[in-house]
Order: sequence, then structure tokens, then C-alpha cells
Amino acid sequence: MSVVRDTWLIFRHNVRISLRQKAGIIFGVLQPLLYLVLFGPLFVTIGPWETLIPGLLIQVALFSSGLAGFGIVMDARAGVLERLRVTPAHRVSLLLGRVLASSLTLVIQSIMLIVVGYAFGLRAEIFGVLVALLMMILLGVSLAALSNAIALVMNPEAFAPIMSTAIVPLVLLSGAFLPMSMAPGWLDVLSRATPFRYVLEAMRELFNGHYVNGTVGLGVAVTVILSVLCVVIGTRVFNRENA
Repeated sequence: MSVVRDTWLIFRHNVRISLRQKAGIIFGVLQPLLYLVLFGPLFVTIGPWETLIPGLLIQVALFSSGLAGFGIVMDARAGVLERLRVTPAHRVSLLLGRVLASSLTLVIQSIMLIVVGYAFGLRAEIFGVLVALLMMILLGVSLAALSNAIALVMNPEAFAPIMSTAIVPLVLLSGAFLPMSMAPGWLDVLSRATPFRYVLEAMRELFNGHYVNGTVGLGVAVTVILSVLCVVIGTRVFNRENA
């Protein structure tokens, strides 16, 4: 029970910090919102909003939770990590509390994006949207855990520029802006090597009201496996670096 209690305390502490930084939450979703407002009206001439909005959700997930490790970089500089090492809190809880708080921020940003999407013409059924949000929670946990692990082993000065550069091709290869079925063969193969394509294709099916098919099953399986794998990696790195 101490792990659950410690995780809750760390989660609550990080949520309070995140909610005090409302501008950070808004700026985190600002770029996908700009794509929705300025690119969406062009996109709907070749595809529906139910195709574009899930792509923008993947974009905000990669940039929001994928850069969550920047917080641990700031805590290391401020000496917060050193102080946490001497507390009786379980090491796993120190990571899980942070990761779950980052995932909550991602859900808030996702809801903001979906609400604006409905105003523009999105017609996805609520059940499909809710299942997609559950997938976003798992995706947020996996990306935040991996991002924190990378931040702990990488040169702090290099974290932000390297991660930002690495995320851009991942967004493009996921098919966030155009379905990868339109891509040439070599790009389609390269896209299939990333997990985010499968997550995105499942979310597009859910937004289109298709709840039980192979694409959804594969996307959910990839999301679950990715979250378990990233949390295991993150926990091991966090324990080693904070031993």
C-alpha cells in the first residue's frame, strides 16, 4: 500500500504544479490547435475530421508527454532530485507519480483539441472518443516514462533539442497529417516500424464508429505493450540513477 500512497502523493504534488502553469498546458496544445484551425479546412477537402483529429492527438501526445522529461531536468538542476533521494518514498512511486501527472495533462489537452474539433465539424460518437482517450492515457504514461528515463541518462543541455528533433519524424511517420496508405512503398515500410502508426490507425477507426476489428485490436495491443515496456525501462533507469 505504501507504493500506492506514495504514488498518489507524488501525483497530487505534480498535478498541482502543472495546474498552476496553465500557460504551459495551453501552449502544449497550441500547435495542434493551429493545425486544426489553419490546416483542417484544407484537409477536409480530401478527408474527414475523423481522420485529422486523431492525427493531431498523436502529435500533441508526442510533443507533450514526449518532452515530459524536461521537468526532471529542471528538478535535477534545482536540487529537488537530491532531496527526494533522502525521503522514505518508494523509488517507483517517484516515477509513477510524475508519469501519471503528465498523462493527466495530456488528457486535458486532448479534450481541448476534441472540443474544438466538434466545433469545426467532427462527428465522432462519444463511445469511440472515450476509448481513444483511454488509449491516450496509456500512450501518455509510456511516453512520459521513456522521456524521464532518457532525461536521466542524457546530457541535460542536449535533452530538449535532441528530443524535439527526434519527435518530428515520429509525428510524420505516424501519418498524423495524411494517412500512410497514401505514402510510397519505402515510406510505408518505414512507418510500420514505429508503434505510433498502429495507435493512430486504431484511433481513426474508433472515431469512425468501428469498435471491433483487427486494426483496433492491433492498435490497443501495441499501446498496452508499449506502456508496459516503457514503464519497465523507466523504472529501472530511475532506480539505477537514484540508488
